[in-house]
This record gives sequence, structure tokens and C-alpha cells, in this order.
Amino acid sequence: MAGNRRPTIKTVAARAGVGRTTVSRVINGSDLVSADARSRVLAAIKELNYVPNSVARGLVTNRTNAVALVIPESESRLGSEPFFAALIRGVSGALAESQTQLQLMLVRDQAERDQLTESVATRRVDGVLLVSVHSEDRLPGMLEEMGLPTVLAGRRDAGEQLSYVDSDNSGGAAEAVRHLLHSGRTRIATITGPQDMDVGRSRLAGWRTAHDEAGLAADELLVETADFTEEGGSRAMRSLLERAPDLDAVFAASDLMAVGALAELRRQKRQVPGDVAVVGFEDSILARHTNPPLTTVRQPVEELGRTMARILTDITQYGAPRQQMTLATELVVRESS
Repeated sequence: MAGNRRPTIKTVAARAGVGRTTVSRVINGSDLVSADARSRVLAAIKELNYVPNSVARGLVTNRTNAVALVIPESESRLGSEPFFAALIRGVSGALAESQTQLQLMLVRDQAERDQLTESVATRRVDGVLLVSVHSEDRLPGMLEEMGLPTVLAGRRDAGEQLSYVDSDNSGGAAEAVRHLLHSGRTRIATITGPQDMDVGRSRLAGWRTAHDEAGLAADELLVETADFTEEGGSRAMRSLLERAPDLDAVFAASDLMAVGALAELRRQKRQVPGDVAVVGFEDSILARHTNPPLTTVRQPVEELGRTMARILTDITQYGAPRQQMTLATELVVRESS
């Protein structure tokens, strides 16, 4: 090249006929690039002998090459729910591709919230991945006000403005209840998640949608709210059986709550699926080891984590715009229904 100057990402983009964001996505292994664009970028990189220099880029931009995964839950909750382990695997795998360090931060009290605020204010991390988002949680708004790139796992509500990656919670729940209806169940209860979380509201909405499609009234006596824990699922199942002993199916909005429901049904001598069919949501490792094995809605938790990390990398390293994605779910039928 003229003057023997090193090629830049801008040079590669010009040679490939694409934008700089597309080049950066190819470099970081993002799936958000067409096969044709990826091929042209790789060819340009080879022709120009372009070598990304993440260290030099960090010095110029004052980046730390570190992001925080913020989970406002307790250690016991973090250890007991397979969702978090799968999400962390996905996030850490994607960040390793871009040589970005991951800092795991639990925010359980005001002191830890203050620690997070200090890390953000002093720019010890380039961005935040935020999990377990509640409608009234001030953290997303605080991060936005401080100008720190943030990607949510899920969303606060249907009008969410921040970047997020979510599963098709409503659609997956509706598919689960349709399955129960098509198998002849007529009194289908639901153990739903907290209603201050969009995931809880959306999975309850799916339960209602399937009833509406079938021309059936959604009996609110068959709705019990819990907290995504095994104990919560057990308590909810007990309450539902007290109110509606004639129920013949239950859709639990998480596998862990379904495990609790199965335990309560055993205590009350109800046969599964003979007396009561049970369906969960997530398709965690638990679903294959319950007795009987659990029918559930598979959500791609590791892919959710990978996608969150790649979106945040696109934003922090290359100035990409905010992105909002919803990943498809799939019903997995096993012996519990």
C-alpha cells in the first residue's frame, strides 16, 4: 500500500463494499452477517493482510476490554437455577471470541448496588449485561443515564428502548397450552412467574391466548403466581389443588416450578400424566431427569447469552446501534403430558 501504511477496518470495509460494523461483526464471529458479506470481508482481510489490534484499539478508545454480567439475585438462586448457568456459559463463550473479560456481579443489596455504580462511574467496564429485569428496577435507567452500553436478558415491558435479547415467551406458552388442549385436557391451570417481570406476564398471556383460540374461558381460579423456584412451584400447586381439585393439567412457567409441582402432585397421590399432565418452560437439564420426564418449552438459553454478548461487543467496540432480538422456542414432548 502507498506509504506502507497498515490497513484499517475502514480500508477493509471499502475493499469489501460493506460498512465498518459489518467488518467488526465478521472479526468477532457474530452471526448477524450474511454469508455473502462475510465472504467478501474475509477475502478483503486476506488481500490486505489486515490484522486487528485490540490492544492498540483499547489504548486509543480508553476501553477496558471488560464487561459486567449483573445478576440481581442471591448466590443460592444463582446456584439452584439451571437458567443462570446456561446463560453464563453462552456469555463467556462469546466474549472469549472477542478477548473480552467477564466480571460477574451479584447485586443483592444497596452496598452492592453502590459498588456497581462506582464501577460504572469510573468506567472499569465497557458495558453491562443485565439479567432478571423487573419492571420497577432502577438499574437499567441508571445505566442508560450514565451512558454505559447495556443489553438486557429479556425486557422490562413491550415498549423497551434498550437493547435486549428475549425468548418468545408468549408464543412458547401458547404452544404448551395448545398441546394440552389437543390431548384432551380441559381444566388447565398455570403456575406463572412474578407479574412485575415481562417474562411472567408474557407466559401468562400465552396461557390466555391458547384458551381464547380454542373458544374457552380462561378461568382465573386456575392461575397462581410464584417466583420461578421449586418451593414456589410446590406451594402454587398446593393452592391450585385446594381451589380447583378437578384440574387435569398445569403449565408451569419454568422447569424448576414444574419440578415443585410434580413433587406436590406426588404428595397428593395424583398420577402424572394420568390424573394431571404437567408442562414446564426452558428444557433445562432437570426436564430429562424428572419422574416422569418433563414435557417443556425449549428456550435457547446459551444462544441467548451468546447473542447478548455479541450485541454488546458490537456496540462497545464498533459503535453499532441498539438491537432487540426475540429467539424462537420449541415444544419438547415427553412423558409428563
